[in-house]
Amino acid sequence: MTRLKLLLTLLFVAAMILAACAPAATAPATEQPAAPAAGEGKWCSGTNIIFFPGGAPGGPFETVVYNGAVAAAADLGPNVEYVWSDWNPQKMITQFSEAMATNPDGIAIMGHPGDEAYAPLVDEAESKGIVVTSMNTQLPQLQAKYSSSGFGYVGAILYDAGWALAKESVARAGLQAGDKAFVWGLLAQAGRGERTKGVVEGLEDSGLEVIYQEIDDATNADAAAGVPVFVGMMSANPDIKLVVTDHGNLTATQQTFFESAGKGPDDVFGAGFDLSEATVEAIRGGWTDLVIDQQQWLQGYLAVLQICLTHNYAFTGLQIDTGAGFAHKDNVELLAALVEKQIR
Repeated sequence: MTRLKLLLTLLFVAAMILAACAPAATAPATEQPAAPAAGEGKWCSGTNIIFFPGGAPGGPFETVVYNGAVAAAADLGPNVEYVWSDWNPQKMITQFSEAMATNPDGIAIMGHPGDEAYAPLVDEAESKGIVVTSMNTQLPQLQAKYSSSGFGYVGAILYDAGWALAKESVARAGLQAGDKAFVWGLLAQAGRGERTKGVVEGLEDSGLEVIYQEIDDATNADAAAGVPVFVGMMSANPDIKLVVTDHGNLTATQQTFFESAGKGPDDVFGAGFDLSEATVEAIRGGWTDLVIDQQQWLQGYLAVLQICLTHNYAFTGLQIDTGAGFAHKDNVELLAALVEKQIR
């Protein structure tokens, strides 16, 4: 027993010595570091961007593009100035030149004027170190030339989207070779016209007779201005079975067009591009039957992100296809709440 007590005593003393020699434990932190004030510490703060939403303030498509850009600016911290163009390609060219003169860090453009029209201006901007990226309408030549400098693209692949809508419309409407379709689009616009071309060629490939009408400048800026044109077209061709409007704002006005022409919701199959609150209601009411959703909120958000990534971290241009899904009566309720919030 004496030996056992001695052993236990020695062990106790050794443990006390080890404890005394061990480093003191660090006390747990009781306070978190102060959060940065609003607007501070965002990795893209101090970057100056000029952004082209495309149309006019309040327009159903361009407002969603704008909302995406605004959300990106709030998340990332850049200074963003918005320039509205009424979907007018010549106006976009003039505004690009004016924007470049202010020497921003980046410019996010709609590609509607096309490669040839933009080329000298983009060359000049790039020579000044201004990051340029495009949305909605691809500029393949400029993108190939300046991709390493951050020239990216976010939007649908236009010809493919037009072709897909044409084929899906024919299938869903049960159309046959020889049936008539009215396509209202923008074939005359370089680049942007590729989507209309895809629609027309997809319908013709299915054997349909296509009646084509170019969207005039007034209707391009304000869809309601096209009512007389539409009424005249339907009156002259009462056997039209399919109408495709290759313009988000015109698609949002399809119910008005059909009602003005004396057509009911089941008389003609209506197809087009881009969701809006009016388009959702038209789908619910049977006026519009099929729409390709370009997810244009992403076009705004990711174009701002592209410029931030390139200006701050030297990332190269990204290409993102946002136009792969169809909206119709069977799935519109899944999207309606987001459309109401002007996110989809």
